[in-house]
Amino acid sequence: MRIIVQSSKCQGHARCAAHAPHIFKLDDAGYILPGHIEVAEGEEVIASRGARSCPERALELDLNSCSTVRNRPHCTKRPQA
Repeated sequence: MRIIVQSSKCQGHARCAAHAPHIFKLDDAGYILPGHIEVAEGEEVIASRGARSCPERALELDLNSCSTVRNRPHCTKRPQA
């Protein structure tokens, strides 16, 4: 899973980091750092909670992304019907 960061929408509420400070990195003023976030296996639930807590909708969940976690492919693609 990946989280798409729209840093221009961030207003510094820091609710995302309150849920998962190890996933959501903030600058010194409390704003989300730019760049997408690759979520490690096993961290999806807490990362999702953090992203959904943003009142400005600056964080978007990408459930169809693939990433490499611990040198192995990790996909969260849902099977197609």
